[in-house]
Amino acid sequence: MRRGIIDKRDRIAITGMGVVSAAGATIASFWDTLVTARPVARAIQRVDMSESPVRFGCEVDDVAARSVLSAKEARRTDRVTRFTLGAADAALRDAGNPERDVDAARVAVVIGNGFGGLETADGGAREFLGLGEDAIKGRLNPLFIPMVMPNASAAAVSLRHGLRGPCLCVATACAAGAHAIGEGMRMLRDGSADVVVAGGAEAPLTPWVVTGFAAARTLSTRADDPGAASRPFDRDRDGFVMAEGAGVVVLERLADARARQATVHAELVGYARNTDAYNVVAPPPDGRGAADCMRLALDDAGAAPRDVAHVNAHGTSTVQNDAAEAVAVRSVFGSDAPPVTSVKGVLGHSIGAAGALEALASVLTITTGTIPPTANHTVPDPDIDLDVVDEPRALGDGLVVSNSFAFGGHNAVLVFGAA
Repeated sequence: MRRGIIDKRDRIAITGMGVVSAAGATIASFWDTLVTARPVARAIQRVDMSESPVRFGCEVDDVAARSVLSAKEARRTDRVTRFTLGAADAALRDAGNPERDVDAARVAVVIGNGFGGLETADGGAREFLGLGEDAIKGRLNPLFIPMVMPNASAAAVSLRHGLRGPCLCVATACAAGAHAIGEGMRMLRDGSADVVVAGGAEAPLTPWVVTGFAAARTLSTRADDPGAASRPFDRDRDGFVMAEGAGVVVLERLADARARQATVHAELVGYARNTDAYNVVAPPPDGRGAADCMRLALDDAGAAPRDVAHVNAHGTSTVQNDAAEAVAVRSVFGSDAPPVTSVKGVLGHSIGAAGALEALASVLTITTGTIPPTANHTVPDPDIDLDVVDEPRALGDGLVVSNSFAFGGHNAVLVFGAA
């Protein structure tokens, strides 16, 4: 493996993928759910949501959440960390465990996360207030802080696998997972790591967080049919559906991956990030920040808009976001914009995990040659002039762009190409 400054254009390979989601806890099941457009939203079962105005979401099966940990380990980690470890373990296995053959100080971890350990924070607050049958007022679990801190997921991956390189947590809300993968790419380019484990995770399905998003009027209230609630780019969209999960990839320089004869799923060829500086929750109606970010990412890839075959949209299913993103896509690609999909019609919106899960979807679009459809896009919005994919479609020759935009005005765009 090489050290020192690496040429900016060093090609970056994706050699491992792992997922824990409501759509599946294996890459195969995850992709099958996406490509068949089966929405996974349902009534939340794990916690009491009776006081919340919205009681449905995209919830991960508890078996999937705990599968890689012993009972003792599970008790000492928050739900979001359990998701992260499951996805990271799977990604490293898929990559052929390159961390075993590399100096541990040259293996980096970058995990995006919006909130940290909400399961622990929620339970700790109730315990501290003396709520619940076994709670003692004023008491907290001695592990409360290391379980609730936002960097717990990244730390857990490095601890579990003995990885001593850079270990970072990116907390840019809904763009965090994409930012984490992009920053991992930059570490490989600048020579500060030889292998990077990167992705995003979130477990936000607690009563007070869901209620907070409902108070901000960002959530769908289509309680009579949760599976139809997330409707990206549809005329009748009324907000997003909260979701949880984790997606992780393993990144290496392409030359290193080839030298060890690893399977290369795809290449990460471009990345950009910027900020709207417009509003803490709303995108600018002209989509200028998102459009600029897409242009910067294509420039980083050494590509032009005509080289793009597909856009995996942020597409949250909110009125403002989808409209602004559509304007941004048209601004970049013109009248001949490539086909667009939002997988949030199936997956819901998993905040810090969203960009990572959508990166996985983008890579799988390339490896299978199939663009997944946008679930619940049944009545096109006449004000959204995009080719929204409603049925599985063959991917043409070209790159795949994956968009992630966040509260705070954070934007991140990843560009993927075939290996």
